[in-house]
Amino acid sequence: MSPSTPLNSPKASRLQAQERWLAKFTWPWRITWGYLTFMLLLPLAAMLLKASTEGWDKFWEIATDPVALSTYDVTFVTSLIAALINGVFGTLLAWILVRYDFPFKRLMDAIIDLPFALPTAVAGLTLATVYSDNGWIGSLLAPLGIKVAFTRLGVGVAMVFISLPFVVRTVQPVLSEMEREIEEASWCLGASQWQTFWRVIFPPLMPAILTGVALGFARAVGEYGSTVIIASNIPFEDLIAPVLIFQRLEQYDYAGATTIGVVLLGISLLMLLVINLLQAWGRRYDEH
Repeated sequence: MSPSTPLNSPKASRLQAQERWLAKFTWPWRITWGYLTFMLLLPLAAMLLKASTEGWDKFWEIATDPVALSTYDVTFVTSLIAALINGVFGTLLAWILVRYDFPFKRLMDAIIDLPFALPTAVAGLTLATVYSDNGWIGSLLAPLGIKVAFTRLGVGVAMVFISLPFVVRTVQPVLSEMEREIEEASWCLGASQWQTFWRVIFPPLMPAILTGVALGFARAVGEYGSTVIIASNIPFEDLIAPVLIFQRLEQYDYAGATTIGVVLLGISLLMLLVINLLQAWGRRYDEH
């Protein structure tokens, strides 16, 4: 507080309130920034510094290697498709869990969280067994010429499996808080069930759906344990970027692994930024 400020003035009262607020929240802010610095900012800075030691020409050569480019395609395109599929079916599952009562509902609700608790290697082994040519599902698809295990399709199945809960658990609370009276009012005004869904229910749900899709996409991009088992890991076919990073580390190519990691980080941040902008647009649409 300035010495020239009268102690009983409104400005002095505001300054005193600000000082009390800062004193109250100083330690929580310090702890938060310290935690973020050591757990997030420093590792990211170290990765960026390691990648920069090779020079821009070498960085570009590694990042645009044909094998690396093929892994970006498999990783990001497949992750995005898996996240969009879960955006549809995850919303449907959340709707059923919130709006309907049926036998074994609690069991279904618990099973949705299974990918959270199941080790990814176990998930990959299970999916590879079930979708192999001799598996329960793979044996039914094989006569149709559809091969899942050890293909890019198998990578997509693994990504859908591990990212499904993000959409369901994001949309479910929003659906639970919706007032049924608004839907009933829409029906009374002559709107059909389809019109009610698109114009009354869907707009408030859209930010939650986009959040779940973004979380599922981020989870699928970084997945390693399940995809490395269900895929054949052959370049230009189903090799994903996280597996390529591990292969580079096995060859003691730390610069190459770090470079690919930086590219993954940059593309992931860019796509998450786009999804966040869509979320902000959805919230503004909902407010209007």
